[in-house]
Amino acid sequence: MAMALIEEWQPDGDGSAALDSDVDMLAEVLRAVVYDGAGVSFVVPFSLDDGRAFWIDSVLPGVRARTRRVALARWGTRIVGTVQIDLAVPPNQRHRAEVLKLLVHPDARRHGIARALMVAIEAIAQAEGKTLLTLDTWTGSHAESLYRSFGYVTVGVIPRYARGSLTPELEPATIMYKELAPPEQRS
Repeated sequence: MAMALIEEWQPDGDGSAALDSDVDMLAEVLRAVVYDGAGVSFVVPFSLDDGRAFWIDSVLPGVRARTRRVALARWGTRIVGTVQIDLAVPPNQRHRAEVLKLLVHPDARRHGIARALMVAIEAIAQAEGKTLLTLDTWTGSHAESLYRSFGYVTVGVIPRYARGSLTPELEPATIMYKELAPPEQRS
């Protein structure tokens, strides 16, 4: 399989064919990840319409307002992965952003896509002047070890934090952070 192209999502205007296509592909990635058991806020049953609603109602307004930035991974024209940062923070926290929804379609895993998406989203955060990133992830997940390999530090684990996508069991979450070099220290 060819290397994935990593880019920032720059959606076209409302109702465009490109926007509809992107939202359909993003909904498919989200749905596939939920049905694969990932703890990404949603539970089964989860339809493509549920996925589309998430992207259109929860993500797109923030992207358009520039309070949310989204990196995409494409194989050819197909979106196979994504990650977000939320820049909508209180005035006393403008130095930080939250990493959200690192998603890689199960068919596209083990090709370095999650790693490439994290490199891209950290670069976007730095370009926005952010010096601190925070996130939460399922304790013991592959994502947790990926974040650790990027230098994220564990603050702690919250037991029974959220329900699993395939089970009613409550799972623990690991809360992590990473300090980014301030602009004056970047080379």
